[in-house]
Amino acid sequence: MDFESFALAATTDDLTREPEARGLADVVEFRMDKADDPLAQLDDYDGELPLIATNRTRWFGGQAVDTGRLDRLSAASRSESVEVVDVELETARSTEWILDELRENGVDCIVSHHTFEDTPERDILDAIFRQCGEYGDVAKVATFPERHTDVLRLLRSVATATRKGTDVAGIAMGRIGSHSRAVAPIYGSKLGYAPLAADESKYAPGQIPLERLRSLVDGLTEESEIQRADAPDDRSEPRRPAER
Repeated sequence: MDFESFALAATTDDLTREPEARGLADVVEFRMDKADDPLAQLDDYDGELPLIATNRTRWFGGQAVDTGRLDRLSAASRSESVEVVDVELETARSTEWILDELRENGVDCIVSHHTFEDTPERDILDAIFRQCGEYGDVAKVATFPERHTDVLRLLRSVATATRKGTDVAGIAMGRIGSHSRAVAPIYGSKLGYAPLAADESKYAPGQIPLERLRSLVDGLTEESEIQRADAPDDRSEPRRPAER
Protein backbone atom coordinates (compact mmCIF):
# COMPACT_ATOMS: atom_id res chain seq x y z
CA MET A 1 0.00 0.00 0.00
CA ASP A 2 1.22 3.50 -0.80
CA PHE A 3 1.92 5.55 2.32
CA GLU A 4 3.36 8.55 0.50
CA SER A 5 0.30 10.58 1.43
CA PHE A 6 -2.21 10.44 4.29
CA ALA A 7 -4.74 7.59 4.22
CA LEU A 8 -7.93 7.47 6.28
CA ALA A 9 -9.09 4.05 7.46
CA ALA A 10 -12.73 3.30 8.27
CA THR A 11 -12.82 0.84 11.16
CA THR A 12 -15.44 -1.90 11.22
CA ASP A 13 -16.00 -5.49 12.30
CA ASP A 14 -18.61 -6.03 9.58
CA LEU A 15 -17.31 -6.02 6.01
CA THR A 16 -20.81 -5.85 4.56
CA ARG A 17 -20.79 -2.19 5.70
CA GLU A 18 -17.87 -1.33 3.39
CA PRO A 19 -20.16 0.62 0.98
CA GLU A 20 -20.75 3.15 3.80
CA ALA A 21 -17.03 4.01 3.70
CA ARG A 22 -16.72 4.58 -0.04
CA GLY A 23 -15.96 8.15 -1.04
CA LEU A 24 -14.80 8.94 2.50
CA ALA A 25 -12.17 6.37 3.47
CA ASP A 26 -9.10 5.26 1.55
CA VAL A 27 -8.95 1.87 3.22
CA VAL A 28 -10.98 -0.25 5.67
CA GLU A 29 -9.52 -1.51 8.94
CA PHE A 30 -11.16 -4.87 9.58
CA ARG A 31 -11.25 -5.61 13.31
CA MET A 32 -11.10 -9.37 13.19
CA ASP A 33 -11.03 -9.65 16.99
CA LYS A 34 -14.51 -8.13 17.25
CA ALA A 35 -15.97 -9.76 14.14
CA ASP A 36 -18.26 -12.75 13.73
CA ASP A 37 -16.47 -15.44 11.68
CA PRO A 38 -13.81 -13.04 10.32
CA LEU A 39 -12.16 -15.45 7.88
CA ALA A 40 -15.51 -16.23 6.29
CA GLN A 41 -16.16 -12.49 5.97
CA LEU A 42 -12.84 -12.12 4.16
CA ASP A 43 -13.69 -14.98 1.81
CA ASP A 44 -17.01 -13.31 0.94
CA TYR A 45 -15.63 -9.77 0.66
CA ASP A 46 -16.19 -8.12 -2.71
CA GLY A 47 -15.81 -4.46 -1.73
CA GLU A 48 -13.90 -1.75 -3.55
CA LEU A 49 -11.65 -0.57 -0.70
CA PRO A 50 -8.46 -2.42 0.32
CA LEU A 51 -8.24 -3.81 3.84
CA ILE A 52 -6.06 -3.52 6.92
CA ALA A 53 -6.39 -6.67 9.05
CA THR A 54 -6.20 -6.15 12.82
CA ASN A 55 -6.61 -8.92 15.39
CA ARG A 56 -6.00 -7.47 18.86
CA THR A 57 -5.80 -9.40 22.11
CA ARG A 58 -7.26 -8.12 25.37
CA TRP A 59 -3.75 -7.03 26.36
CA PHE A 60 -3.81 -4.44 23.58
CA GLY A 61 -7.42 -3.28 23.76
CA GLY A 62 -9.04 -6.00 21.67
CA GLN A 63 -11.03 -9.18 22.19
CA ALA A 64 -9.06 -11.91 20.41
CA VAL A 65 -7.99 -14.96 22.39
CA ASP A 66 -4.29 -15.76 22.20
CA THR A 67 -4.72 -19.30 20.88
CA GLY A 68 -4.55 -19.25 17.09
CA ARG A 69 -4.61 -15.44 16.89
CA LEU A 70 -1.50 -15.10 14.74
CA ASP A 71 -2.51 -18.04 12.56
CA ARG A 72 -5.77 -16.26 11.78
CA LEU A 73 -3.87 -13.07 11.06
CA SER A 74 -1.58 -14.95 8.69
CA ALA A 75 -4.59 -16.51 6.98
CA ALA A 76 -6.09 -13.05 6.56
CA SER A 77 -2.90 -11.82 4.90
CA ARG A 78 -3.43 -14.35 2.12
CA SER A 79 -6.69 -12.66 1.15
CA GLU A 80 -6.40 -10.69 -2.10
CA SER A 81 -8.19 -7.74 -0.49
CA VAL A 82 -5.84 -7.43 2.51
CA GLU A 83 -2.94 -5.09 1.74
CA VAL A 84 -1.79 -4.30 5.28
CA VAL A 85 -1.68 -6.19 8.57
CA ASP A 86 -1.33 -4.62 12.03
CA VAL A 87 1.03 -6.34 14.49
CA GLU A 88 1.76 -5.04 17.99
CA LEU A 89 5.34 -4.06 18.80
CA GLU A 90 5.40 -6.54 21.67
CA THR A 91 4.31 -9.31 19.29
CA ALA A 92 6.87 -8.29 16.67
CA ARG A 93 9.64 -8.45 19.27
CA SER A 94 8.69 -11.83 20.67
CA THR A 95 7.45 -13.56 17.51
CA GLU A 96 9.49 -12.19 14.62
CA TRP A 97 8.51 -15.07 12.34
CA ILE A 98 5.06 -13.57 11.95
CA LEU A 99 6.44 -10.49 10.16
CA ASP A 100 8.45 -12.66 7.75
CA GLU A 101 5.40 -14.78 7.05
CA LEU A 102 3.16 -11.78 6.47
CA ARG A 103 5.62 -10.19 4.05
CA GLU A 104 5.97 -13.47 2.18
CA ASN A 105 2.22 -13.20 1.64
CA GLY A 106 2.75 -9.81 -0.01
CA VAL A 107 1.33 -7.43 2.60
CA ASP A 108 2.79 -4.40 4.36
CA CYS A 109 3.05 -4.36 8.15
CA ILE A 110 1.91 -1.72 10.61
CA VAL A 111 3.77 -2.24 13.88
CA SER A 112 1.79 -0.59 16.65
CA HIS A 113 2.15 0.34 20.29
CA HIS A 114 -0.67 1.47 22.58
CA THR A 115 -0.34 3.12 25.97
CA PHE A 116 -3.79 3.32 27.56
CA GLU A 117 -2.82 4.99 30.85
CA ASP A 118 -0.69 8.01 29.93
CA THR A 119 1.66 9.59 27.39
CA PRO A 120 5.38 8.74 27.80
CA GLU A 121 8.08 11.38 27.92
CA ARG A 122 9.60 12.58 24.64
CA ASP A 123 12.70 10.39 24.69
CA ILE A 124 10.59 7.30 25.33
CA LEU A 125 8.06 8.27 22.66
CA ASP A 126 10.83 8.85 20.13
CA ALA A 127 12.32 5.45 20.99
CA ILE A 128 8.93 3.72 20.57
CA PHE A 129 8.40 5.29 17.15
CA ARG A 130 11.91 4.26 16.16
CA GLN A 131 11.45 0.67 17.32
CA CYS A 132 8.08 0.31 15.60
CA GLY A 133 9.67 1.69 12.42
CA GLU A 134 12.53 -0.80 12.60
CA TYR A 135 10.06 -3.70 12.51
CA GLY A 136 7.25 -2.29 10.38
CA ASP A 137 6.51 -0.34 7.22
CA VAL A 138 4.43 2.06 9.33
CA ALA A 139 5.07 2.88 13.00
CA LYS A 140 1.77 3.43 14.79
CA VAL A 141 1.81 4.86 18.32
CA ALA A 142 -1.31 5.65 20.31
CA THR A 143 -1.20 7.17 23.80
CA PHE A 144 -3.64 8.47 26.37
CA PRO A 145 -3.10 12.14 27.29
CA GLU A 146 -3.96 13.55 30.69
CA ARG A 147 -3.51 17.17 29.57
CA HIS A 148 -3.17 19.04 26.29
CA THR A 149 0.61 19.31 26.64
CA ASP A 150 0.71 15.50 26.35
CA VAL A 151 -0.90 15.79 22.92
CA LEU A 152 1.71 18.35 21.87
CA ARG A 153 4.45 15.98 22.99
CA LEU A 154 3.05 13.19 20.83
CA LEU A 155 2.72 15.49 17.81
CA ARG A 156 6.33 16.61 18.22
CA SER A 157 7.42 12.96 18.16
CA VAL A 158 5.32 12.41 15.04
CA ALA A 159 7.05 15.34 13.35
CA THR A 160 10.51 14.19 14.46
CA ALA A 161 10.02 10.61 13.25
CA THR A 162 8.62 11.86 9.94
CA ARG A 163 11.58 14.19 9.47
CA LYS A 164 13.90 11.21 9.99
CA GLY A 165 12.16 9.29 7.20
CA THR A 166 9.83 6.97 9.15
CA ASP A 167 6.25 6.52 7.99
CA VAL A 168 4.20 7.00 11.15
CA ALA A 169 0.68 7.10 12.52
CA GLY A 170 0.31 9.07 15.75
CA ILE A 171 -2.89 9.14 17.79
CA ALA A 172 -3.77 10.67 21.16
CA MET A 173 -6.78 8.80 22.52
CA GLY A 174 -9.62 10.01 24.71
CA ARG A 175 -11.52 13.30 24.86
CA ILE A 176 -8.43 15.44 25.39
CA GLY A 177 -6.62 13.83 22.50
CA SER A 178 -9.53 13.67 20.09
CA HIS A 179 -8.38 16.67 18.02
CA SER A 180 -5.06 14.92 17.30
CA ARG A 181 -6.90 12.68 14.86
CA ALA A 182 -7.62 15.72 12.70
CA VAL A 183 -4.35 17.62 13.04
CA ALA A 184 -1.80 14.77 13.11
CA PRO A 185 -1.58 14.61 9.28
CA ILE A 186 -0.22 18.17 9.30
CA TYR A 187 2.69 16.92 11.43
CA GLY A 188 3.36 13.96 9.15
CA SER A 189 1.03 11.19 10.30
CA LYS A 190 0.32 8.94 7.32
CA LEU A 191 -2.63 6.97 8.64
CA GLY A 192 -5.78 7.86 10.58
CA TYR A 193 -8.74 5.85 11.83
CA ALA A 194 -12.44 6.62 12.10
CA PRO A 195 -15.50 4.50 12.92
CA LEU A 196 -18.56 4.21 10.75
CA ALA A 197 -21.71 6.01 11.89
CA ALA A 198 -23.01 5.04 15.35
CA ASP A 199 -19.78 3.18 16.23
CA GLU A 200 -17.92 6.11 17.82
CA SER A 201 -17.19 4.38 21.13
CA LYS A 202 -16.86 0.83 19.87
CA TYR A 203 -13.14 0.66 19.08
CA ALA A 204 -11.12 3.36 20.83
CA PRO A 205 -11.87 6.33 23.10
CA GLY A 206 -12.07 9.76 21.49
CA GLN A 207 -12.72 8.67 17.93
CA ILE A 208 -14.34 11.07 15.46
CA PRO A 209 -16.97 9.65 13.04
CA LEU A 210 -15.72 8.96 9.54
CA GLU A 211 -17.57 11.65 7.59
CA ARG A 212 -16.66 14.38 10.07
CA LEU A 213 -13.01 13.37 10.29
CA ARG A 214 -12.70 13.25 6.51
CA SER A 215 -14.00 16.81 6.32
CA LEU A 216 -11.73 18.04 9.13
CA VAL A 217 -8.58 16.44 7.71
CA ASP A 218 -9.23 17.68 4.19
CA GLY A 219 -9.98 21.20 5.37
CA LEU A 220 -6.98 21.46 7.68
CA THR A 221 -4.47 19.95 5.28
CA GLU A 222 -5.71 22.17 2.44
CA GLU A 223 -5.35 25.26 4.65
CA SER A 224 -1.90 24.12 5.76
CA GLU A 225 -0.77 23.72 2.14
CA ILE A 226 -2.06 27.21 1.30
CA GLN A 227 -0.17 28.72 4.24
CA ARG A 228 2.98 26.85 3.28
CA ALA A 229 2.73 28.09 -0.28
CA ASP A 230 2.26 31.69 0.90
CA ALA A 231 5.11 31.56 3.41
CA PRO A 232 8.49 33.09 2.48
CA ASP A 233 11.05 30.63 1.15
CA ASP A 234 13.36 29.74 4.03
CA ARG A 235 16.25 29.47 1.59
CA SER A 236 15.82 33.00 0.30
CA GLU A 237 18.42 35.64 1.17
CA PRO A 238 17.45 37.49 4.35
CA ARG A 239 16.48 41.11 4.02
CA ARG A 240 19.05 43.67 5.02
CA PRO A 241 18.06 46.00 7.82
CA ALA A 242 17.03 49.43 6.65
CA GLU A 243 19.77 52.06 6.86
CA ARG A 244 19.24 54.72 9.48
